[in-house]
Amino acid sequence: MHICRVHTFADGEVTGFELGYGPVGSPLMNTYFYLVDGLLIDTGQSNMRKSCLQLLQDKQINCVLLTHHHEDHSGNALALQKSRNLPVYGHSLTAEKLRKGFRILPYQRYTWGKADPLEIEILPPQKETERFCFIPVHTPGHSKDHTVFLEKEMGWLFSGDLFMGSRIRYFRADEDMKETIESLQKVLSLDFEAVFCSMSPQPVNGKEMLRKKVNYLEEFYGEVGKLYKEGYDEKGIIRHLGEEAKLVKFITFGNVSRANMVRSALRSWKVNGHG
Repeated sequence: MHICRVHTFADGEVTGFELGYGPVGSPLMNTYFYLVDGLLIDTGQSNMRKSCLQLLQDKQINCVLLTHHHEDHSGNALALQKSRNLPVYGHSLTAEKLRKGFRILPYQRYTWGKADPLEIEILPPQKETERFCFIPVHTPGHSKDHTVFLEKEMGWLFSGDLFMGSRIRYFRADEDMKETIESLQKVLSLDFEAVFCSMSPQPVNGKEMLRKKVNYLEEFYGEVGKLYKEGYDEKGIIRHLGEEAKLVKFITFGNVSRANMVRSALRSWKVNGHG
């Protein structure tokens, strides 16, 4: 079963494309990418390349911005670059990852597909379209290169994977909770209302939903620190705070799990000794 939907937001100014791939049964996870005034933010997963290119074939696109290198965001960047002769922009770390190419695990290949290596341009301080101006804001945590895009006059934040939900249940093994909290705090100092996320768009009250997420992560982070100071080891903290999403952990061979949230917070507590 494949998902291929088009959504409009902000009185039709923002178009969201939702793609999901499932060779057997429902897709494990859907992905959104966005088109605004000829600017495409992310490109969706390569497992849905045909659908992606069909959705965009009649659309005016002048350039592509990538929030980060992960395959569900950059999966069709090379195809669009070649077929439409489009410039593709990203953070310098995104450019490095995509130039060299990167390995993915079997569940990632199954769910999204592989991203092809390509050369991209480094993001300028701001990227203007005919009607809007997008400011890149580096927000590491989910990945080292993660970047969001702010259109401050319209109050729009294109947040990539910074949001995903106000009460997330698991982390990837390479995510950094302290950096994620700091990035959320940085973004909350900006002026916006709508959050256009890769998984769960929040066109209304988006900033409040981001605030709920940072509050939740701060509480979780603090609880890990409290237990650590009380003498709990990693396994003890995981047992205490686990509530593991067992199916997700099984499918990803442990690369995505609730335990990884504990491990990420605990690493920071061990290094810093404080919050």
